[in-house]
Amino acid sequence: MSYDVVILGLGYVGLPLAQQAIRAGLSVLGFDVDDTVVGSLAAGRSHVDDLSDADVAAMVAGGFRPTGDETEIAQARTAVICVPTPLAEGDGPDLRAVTGATGSVGRNLRPGMLVVLESTTYPGTTDDVVRPLLEQLSGLTAGIDFHLAFSPERIDPGNAVYGAHNTPKVVGGYTPACTSAATAFYGRFVETVVRARGTREAETAKLLENTYRHVNIALVNEMARFCHELDIDLWDVINAASTKPFGFQAFYPGPGVGGHCIPIDPNYLSHNVRSKLGYPFRFVELAQEINATMPAYVARRAQNLLNADGQAVRGATILLLGITYKANIADQRESPATPLARQLTALGATVAYHDPHVRTWEVGGVPVSRTEDLEGAVASADLVVLVQNHREYDVDHLARLAKRFFDTRGVARAEEAHRL
Repeated sequence: MSYDVVILGLGYVGLPLAQQAIRAGLSVLGFDVDDTVVGSLAAGRSHVDDLSDADVAAMVAGGFRPTGDETEIAQARTAVICVPTPLAEGDGPDLRAVTGATGSVGRNLRPGMLVVLESTTYPGTTDDVVRPLLEQLSGLTAGIDFHLAFSPERIDPGNAVYGAHNTPKVVGGYTPACTSAATAFYGRFVETVVRARGTREAETAKLLENTYRHVNIALVNEMARFCHELDIDLWDVINAASTKPFGFQAFYPGPGVGGHCIPIDPNYLSHNVRSKLGYPFRFVELAQEINATMPAYVARRAQNLLNADGQAVRGATILLLGITYKANIADQRESPATPLARQLTALGATVAYHDPHVRTWEVGGVPVSRTEDLEGAVASADLVVLVQNHREYDVDHLARLAKRFFDTRGVARAEEAHRL
């Protein structure tokens, strides 16, 4: 049997991509090295927020077949690599999953195939790491015997408006012919495909997107600190500035940045600049410094709120509401709730949490107590901290129930709430 595409890495990026390809009528093979993931998907069970069990079951019924057998990759006309690239020592990307997936493709590469890397990484990875490995293992030459391209993933978990179908897809090939092949492939199931000059431009475009967000979030996070000291309502400032119909985009402060993009991707670019050019990317490094210290700042603010009422943080019960990195999903990757809980525990507080999307939570290998009785826990805690504003929370109601309520998301209107 032959497949239109094999997608390597069936997580938050690969699985929605596979779903959209199936919906467009493509035959899709899914490859993952995790046998548990392969088995659960084959049984119609989802492990990502954006797809339900019913969605996965529909994919399987539509011909999607997950496998852990890399030899089946040879049956696909296109291979798309969607594996994770976490930070390694020194703030560079850990490319072990990429090289592992590339090796699986290279050992099964056939003339005429298209290989696309979607994993976020530093500029030059496709050409300097993926291409040589593919050529070495297959004996084939990129741009002549097979096509090679980079196309940055733009999956936004929990976004009900923009998904794989209607989010423009950037592609950059090793050669112009490679770009054309990748454009034709994605054009079968994505509304708009944007051609970049080459692989390095496509790789850098992804990093620019998230560096832009990272820097602007750091700007408002730093403003939040001095606006608090100056008794200025930053949330009102942002709302007022947002009325300008040009030249301004609103960004909002919070307890820190989380997820698989903003706290990680800009560091790839910074690391690349330092290692290849020998000087720092100062905007990124400053933004990282500011955003990384926000959990500690929130912990100090929490301590001050207790002190203002004559209560020590040591021995106080602090309830965290919402511990995921983003509202209305279960994804906890790089969530600021984790360093915040660590900071509060170090100050001597007893930390508990509530999150409708997370049943169990550990910080530093130690389980954190989860409350089932939301209103009861809010009323009894010495301090309640809204870390993530899930739709299940009636924030103003909870603020009125609480002895002290600290809103890090700027959503509370109740007078009882203290805002970041």
